[in-house]
Amino acid sequence: MDFDATIDNTEIFSDKWNKFKGRDILPMWVADSDYQTAPAVIEALHKRVEHGVFGYTNQPTEEVREAIVFHLQTQHQWRIDPEWVVPLNSIVSGLTLSCLVAGDEGDSVLLPATIYPPFNFVISNTKRNAIRIPMVLINERWVLDFAALEAAITAETKMLLFCNPHNPGGVVYSKSELENLHSICERHDLLICSDEIHCDLVLDEDKKHIPIATLNDDAQQRTITLMAASKTYNIAGLGFGFAIISDTKLRKRFKKHARERMPDVNLLAQVATTAAFKQGEPWRLKQIEHLRKNRDYLIQEINKIPGLKMYPLESTFLAWVDVSALMLTDAEKFFEEAGVGISAGAYFGDADFIRINFACTFATVEEAVKRIRNAISGISVTG
Repeated sequence: MDFDATIDNTEIFSDKWNKFKGRDILPMWVADSDYQTAPAVIEALHKRVEHGVFGYTNQPTEEVREAIVFHLQTQHQWRIDPEWVVPLNSIVSGLTLSCLVAGDEGDSVLLPATIYPPFNFVISNTKRNAIRIPMVLINERWVLDFAALEAAITAETKMLLFCNPHNPGGVVYSKSELENLHSICERHDLLICSDEIHCDLVLDEDKKHIPIATLNDDAQQRTITLMAASKTYNIAGLGFGFAIISDTKLRKRFKKHARERMPDVNLLAQVATTAAFKQGEPWRLKQIEHLRKNRDYLIQEINKIPGLKMYPLESTFLAWVDVSALMLTDAEKFFEEAGVGISAGAYFGDADFIRINFACTFATVEEAVKRIRNAISGISVTG
C-alpha cells in the first residue's frame, strides 16, 4: 500500500473534501483519512456485495463478534466473553446510551473540558448536567486534572466520560494514570464510559494503549468501553462500532436503550470490521509508519514557525497546535484563507488551539506547512 499515492476523493460525497469543493484549500479538518482502506477489507466487501442479498442480518454477526474477541486479545491482551459485545451504529450512539444508563435526568456527568464535541451534546440530549474538568499540561502532555476531577464530584455525579487516547491532544494514558483515575471512580462509585476509538493509532513506539477496563475486576465491572475499526481503517462512513460491557445488569440496561433508540447496525460495516481485525494488521502497521513520518515532520516544522507550538503527539493523526500567540479572532477563517482547512479549537473547548488532520500524503503535509508559514509571516506575533 502506497500511503503517498494521490487519490481523487472529490467525487465520492466526502464531507471532508466537499466542504472546500472548488476552492484551493487542503482539507485537514474532520477525523478521517485520505487513504484507501486495507486490501483485505475491500476484498471482503466485494465478495459480500457479489452475493447480492442485503436483508436483515444478525446483530452482531457471529463473525464480527469473533473478530472483536480476536482483536482485543491479540492487540490489547484483553480476554473478553463474546457476550460482552454490544453492536453500535456509531461511537456517538454509545456515548448517548452510556449517559442514559448513568443515573436519571438531572444527574451529572463528568467530562474533559477540552474534548471531541459530541461529548457535550450527548449530555444535553439525555438531560444530564455536564461537569467539565480542565486539562493540565504535565511534561508536555495534556491530561485530565485528577485533583479537579475528584473535587468536582457531588452526590448527583453518576459517570465519567473518558477518552483514551485523548482527542484532541493524542495523549496515551499510562497505567499509573489509569489506576489513579479508576481509584477516584471506585471511591465515588462512578460509572466509566471510555471512548477508545483511537486505540490502534498509537504512534510512539514506547507507548501502549491500555483499556481501562483491564486494570482489575472492579474497573471491568464499572466500565463501558467504546471501540471501532473506523478511524484506524478509514471506514467511518459504513457506520459500525461496539461497546464492551462485562456487567450483566449494566449491559442489559444498555441494550434495552439501544433497541428503543438506535437503528440496526450496517451489514457491510460488520463485514469490513471483521476483515480489518482478522486480516488488516500488516496494512495497519504500514499506516502507522507513514503517520509517524508525517507527525515527526509536522512537529519539527510547526515549531519553527513563530507563534505556533505543537506538543509531542503520542497517538492519533490529529495534531493539536497552540496558536494563542497569533491573537486570531477567527482561526478557521484565517487558515482557510491561507489554503489549509483546519478544525478550530473552539469546537473542542479551547479557542487557543487548532486541530490539523495529517492522515494524508507527505506531500500534502509539506504543502500545508508551506502555506501556514507564508500566512503567518505576514502578521505580528505576541510573546
